[in-house]
Amino acid sequence: MKVATVAQMRQLDRTAIDQYAISGPILMENAGEAAYYVMLKTLGNLSGLDIVVVCGGGHNGGDGLVVARKLHSMGARVLIVCLGKPDKFDATVRPFYEMVEKLGISLAFVHDDQDVEKIDTALSEADAIVDAIFGTGLSRDVGGRYADIIAQINASPALVFSIDIPSGIQGDTGQVMGIAVQADVTITFGLPKPGNLLFPGFEYGGDLYVTHISFPPELRERKDLYIAISPFPPMPERQGNAHKGSVGKVMFVAGAQRYLGAPYFASMAFLRAGGGLAYLATPETVAPFIGVKGSEIVFLPQRATEAGSIALENLDDLLAESEGMTMVCLGSGISLEPETQALVRTLTAQITRPLLIDGDGLTALVGHLDVIKHRSAPTILTPHPGEMARLLNVTVREVQSNRVDIARGAAVKWGATVVLKGAHTLIAHPDGNVYINLTGNAGMATAGSGDVLTGVIAGMYAALHFDLESAAQMGVLIHGLAGDLAAADLGEEGVIARDILAHVPDAIRTYRREYLQMAETYYGKIALL
Repeated sequence: MKVATVAQMRQLDRTAIDQYAISGPILMENAGEAAYYVMLKTLGNLSGLDIVVVCGGGHNGGDGLVVARKLHSMGARVLIVCLGKPDKFDATVRPFYEMVEKLGISLAFVHDDQDVEKIDTALSEADAIVDAIFGTGLSRDVGGRYADIIAQINASPALVFSIDIPSGIQGDTGQVMGIAVQADVTITFGLPKPGNLLFPGFEYGGDLYVTHISFPPELRERKDLYIAISPFPPMPERQGNAHKGSVGKVMFVAGAQRYLGAPYFASMAFLRAGGGLAYLATPETVAPFIGVKGSEIVFLPQRATEAGSIALENLDDLLAESEGMTMVCLGSGISLEPETQALVRTLTAQITRPLLIDGDGLTALVGHLDVIKHRSAPTILTPHPGEMARLLNVTVREVQSNRVDIARGAAVKWGATVVLKGAHTLIAHPDGNVYINLTGNAGMATAGSGDVLTGVIAGMYAALHFDLESAAQMGVLIHGLAGDLAAADLGEEGVIARDILAHVPDAIRTYRREYLQMAETYYGKIALL
């Protein structure tokens, strides 16, 4: 499913009106009808329920007026709390206001702090509240009476239904603009917005419903809509005549004296994802220790620096070994030793095979990103927000507050696939397309989890033969699914990297069995109306 930015959604609305003659009032009626249907489905018999509909002065408020009319028709006791002035409603909203006024639905107008106090009891005693205050176009922090009313809504025990997006959530970034409604259910229109799916906005939305409000398919699938939810394609079955050479040879240049787990997790995750041969180029001083646990790994012991990291003198041998590989993964636990960091930069520039760079390997590229641009083979970078901030010389807060634009801009500029890790990881490609992954959980915020991801992506490419960009998407999806399966067994707090690794085969098996259901419900995260 495509995802529309706030500006793109406005353009889709305008196209529906101008090109398809689907008028603004029809779109508003359809939106309100969909929200009403979800409330009916959730609450059951509406007759006699006390429902407060809080409406702003824009089109989001107009949607709320439609909902109020529908609820009234089914016998609910409706109070409309109007934050805008009726004489300021535009031509689309005004007829819906006139309808509710002529129907005699109770109206309360809130224009100052004293008015806010008057509706506190109604909100606290309501069976349900409809949040139709701001919608997706919010561009500044919420203050004044709006903040007070949102606080009252959040304090109420009533079920809260948000129209399009919880008021106070920025539609493009998912950031909280001072304060935001904590909804139990959100009904969004046309297509989801990034703020519906990105954290923290996703957590504020509760159950998410999407209704296309009569947009034709060609409008919803426009090529200029560059954000989408990661798809759930079929996963190829392993060929009956497969042998270890036909399911991938991947070299991991990883590890140092202080970092034994990262190279192990990356290499073993590749094998657990179906890989045939995992070659681990790691310091000769640490190889025996990793070998105790990873006896299936083929070791390429490397001469070490005095600090116990891979020495620069190994360059020619590593380049020669890389030529026979399906893919090279570089950087997991490789250390920040200056000599080894120089080795990473030189390998990045000279390796001719597809390359994935993670962890300390990303730090080596800070200030040297031209080596990525000039590579002849495709590249995947898998930064967490801190690493992304260092690569771009910005703050972590800047990265987290605008994840889509940050990941997309970097991917286009560097000519690489960028996997920006975190809750609902983003996968951005050089063509400007960005995918939002919906698998995974907070328990995966644990040391070594990213190294498992490196190996799983390599497995998707080398063993299952997805193209490199699709391998990045599928690797993130399967890695998150493995984390979800681990959390289901152990609880989120108890998950460590070895648990995610252990669940990779089950994740692949589960995906093969259930991918059609996952595709239909977007991993159970979205209901379509």
